[in-house]
Amino acid sequence: MEVLPKLIVFSAPSGAGKTTLVRHLLKQKELNLAFSISAASREPRGNEKDGKDYYFLGIKEFKNRIRNEDFLEFEEVYQDQFYGTLKTEVERLWAKGKNVIFDIDVVGGLRLKKKFPERTLAIFIKPPSINELQIRLKKRKTESHEKIAMRVAKASTEMATAPQFDVIIKNDDLTQAKEKAIRVVQEFISKSVPSDEEK
Repeated sequence: MEVLPKLIVFSAPSGAGKTTLVRHLLKQKELNLAFSISAASREPRGNEKDGKDYYFLGIKEFKNRIRNEDFLEFEEVYQDQFYGTLKTEVERLWAKGKNVIFDIDVVGGLRLKKKFPERTLAIFIKPPSINELQIRLKKRKTESHEKIAMRVAKASTEMATAPQFDVIIKNDDLTQAKEKAIRVVQEFISKSVPSDEEK
């Protein structure tokens, strides 16, 4: 059995630190990771660049792509605000022989795991507590109190999905969380899994 490229999914409530961990893993050359750029129906914000931060499709184009079944997973996160993973994005990175790493919401993460059960490692990043999460979100100073309250309310629901993931990493000590993330990813990508032809 050959060692096929894998999917590494990081999901967490907003402010749990998943983006920091994903960026750290991308720096580890031996893991041979490439980041999957998500598609979004919204317009770019600030310095965001199309094809670098997201593929900005606009609402009409996003809905067309849904009809054409171009997504591996997608989610309407807020009304008329869609995010998703294009099949072509994963195919592009797999063609380069890369393991694909995702920074996506819990619903999308679990959908990918369901689609590629053997080839996906689903990791849930758990904040020390909801209270700590609220403090981190306030420190960012990027969102209104209403938006923070929405994210905190959503976090309770997201935390309830943690047991459905393969690995839970509690991020109360960033150094330890980084070490554990490298260890579990390294272990998973060195495992051979049966390709579709071999099943």
